[in-house]
Amino acid sequence: MDRYIIGVTGASGGIYANRLAFHLKSLGKEVGGIVTETGKKVLEYEGEISFLDKCDKVYHISDFFSECASGSTSYLGMAVIPCSMGTLARIGNGTSDNLLVRTADVFLKERKPLVIVPREMPYSLIHLENMKKLQWAGASIVSASPHFYNHPQSIEDLVDTVVFKVLRQLGLKSPLDKPWAGV
Repeated sequence: MDRYIIGVTGASGGIYANRLAFHLKSLGKEVGGIVTETGKKVLEYEGEISFLDKCDKVYHISDFFSECASGSTSYLGMAVIPCSMGTLARIGNGTSDNLLVRTADVFLKERKPLVIVPREMPYSLIHLENMKKLQWAGASIVSASPHFYNHPQSIEDLVDTVVFKVLRQLGLKSPLDKPWAGV
């Protein structure tokens, strides 16, 4: 079974992680999760703690002996969604100070898909430089900027416009994804 890992930080937007896990599961994929301590608090606060239930395995943020910390991991892609600017900076500078950052570092060094979904804005020059560094290193930066041209009817529809872009960057496509076809 194809396996993907989702990292969740303390940025607002746990619904993005929850919807990504939902769509990965609906595509028959195995989902691993890594959640920072603040990320867990934000998931709880925003009512998205059910994300953890969608994960086949949840790795502890400090467990560097987890399989995803190794270049030989069988996970095929990773999304950090939502990604705080602090985590983005740590990934961009290779600090590997927790399992989420270490796993992202592994995906970069192994040239596996790594999708970063920054949730905070506006961006400072430091944020943009860190995004540029990650893009050059092979990550995809997908901002949490939903589109409206398909006339979303719910918050989930709106969030899914971003999630479907993340899935595409991971090399997957949801049958529910409706790309713009023009008018």
